[in-house]
Amino acid sequence: MEKINSNEVFWHSRRGMLELDLLLVPFVKTQFDFLSPEDQLLYIDFLKQEDQDLFAWLIRREIPGEPRFNLIIDKILAHQQSTA
Repeated sequence: MEKINSNEVFWHSRRGMLELDLLLVPFVKTQFDFLSPEDQLLYIDFLKQEDQDLFAWLIRREIPGEPRFNLIIDKILAHQQSTA
Protein backbone atom coordinates (compact mmCIF):
# COMPACT_ATOMS: atom_id res chain seq x y z
CA MET A 1 0.00 0.00 0.00
CA GLU A 2 1.27 3.45 -0.92
CA LYS A 3 2.14 5.80 1.96
CA ILE A 4 -0.41 8.55 2.44
CA ASN A 5 0.96 12.05 2.02
CA SER A 6 -0.56 13.91 5.00
CA ASN A 7 0.55 17.26 3.56
CA GLU A 8 -1.49 16.56 0.44
CA VAL A 9 -4.47 15.53 2.58
CA PHE A 10 -4.11 18.81 4.49
CA TRP A 11 -4.38 20.81 1.27
CA HIS A 12 -7.40 18.80 0.15
CA SER A 13 -8.99 19.61 3.51
CA ARG A 14 -8.83 23.32 2.72
CA ARG A 15 -12.10 23.73 0.90
CA GLY A 16 -12.43 27.50 0.58
CA MET A 17 -15.71 27.40 2.48
CA LEU A 18 -15.04 28.92 5.89
CA GLU A 19 -17.48 26.66 7.74
CA LEU A 20 -15.79 23.55 6.35
CA ASP A 21 -12.28 24.91 6.82
CA LEU A 22 -13.00 25.59 10.50
CA LEU A 23 -13.89 21.93 11.01
CA LEU A 24 -11.60 20.08 8.62
CA VAL A 25 -8.30 21.97 8.86
CA PRO A 26 -7.87 21.67 12.66
CA PHE A 27 -8.95 18.02 12.48
CA VAL A 28 -6.47 17.08 9.78
CA LYS A 29 -3.66 19.08 11.43
CA THR A 30 -3.96 17.41 14.82
CA GLN A 31 -5.72 14.08 14.25
CA PHE A 32 -5.05 12.68 10.79
CA ASP A 33 -1.65 11.16 11.59
CA PHE A 34 -3.20 9.35 14.57
CA LEU A 35 -6.05 7.76 12.62
CA SER A 36 -5.83 4.10 11.67
CA PRO A 37 -4.85 3.48 8.04
CA GLU A 38 -8.46 2.50 7.33
CA ASP A 39 -9.78 5.73 8.86
CA GLN A 40 -7.21 7.75 6.92
CA LEU A 41 -8.49 6.23 3.68
CA LEU A 42 -12.06 6.86 4.81
CA TYR A 43 -11.22 10.54 5.44
CA ILE A 44 -9.65 10.80 1.98
CA ASP A 45 -12.80 9.30 0.44
CA PHE A 46 -14.88 11.70 2.53
CA LEU A 47 -12.96 14.65 1.05
CA LYS A 48 -13.87 13.49 -2.47
CA GLN A 49 -17.50 14.39 -1.82
CA GLU A 50 -19.10 17.71 -2.77
CA ASP A 51 -18.66 20.62 -0.34
CA GLN A 52 -22.39 21.15 0.07
CA ASP A 53 -22.80 17.48 1.04
CA LEU A 54 -19.91 17.63 3.52
CA PHE A 55 -21.39 20.73 5.12
CA ALA A 56 -24.91 19.25 5.34
CA TRP A 57 -23.53 16.10 6.96
CA LEU A 58 -21.28 17.96 9.40
CA ILE A 59 -24.13 20.14 10.65
CA ARG A 60 -26.33 17.02 10.79
CA ARG A 61 -28.86 18.49 8.37
CA GLU A 62 -28.57 15.39 6.19
CA ILE A 63 -27.38 11.81 6.58
CA PRO A 64 -24.70 10.56 4.18
CA GLY A 65 -25.86 8.15 1.50
CA GLU A 66 -22.86 6.04 2.45
CA PRO A 67 -23.21 5.13 6.15
CA ARG A 68 -19.45 4.49 6.42
CA PHE A 69 -18.92 8.27 6.42
CA ASN A 70 -20.72 8.55 9.77
CA LEU A 71 -17.60 7.26 11.53
CA ILE A 72 -15.36 10.03 10.22
CA ILE A 73 -18.07 12.67 10.71
CA ASP A 74 -18.36 11.62 14.36
CA LYS A 75 -14.58 11.89 14.77
CA ILE A 76 -14.46 15.36 13.17
CA LEU A 77 -17.32 16.65 15.32
CA ALA A 78 -15.89 15.10 18.50
CA HIS A 79 -12.60 16.82 17.78
CA GLN A 80 -14.36 20.14 17.22
CA GLN A 81 -16.25 19.75 20.52
CA SER A 82 -13.06 18.91 22.42
CA THR A 83 -11.37 22.08 21.20
CA ALA A 84 -14.35 24.42 21.62
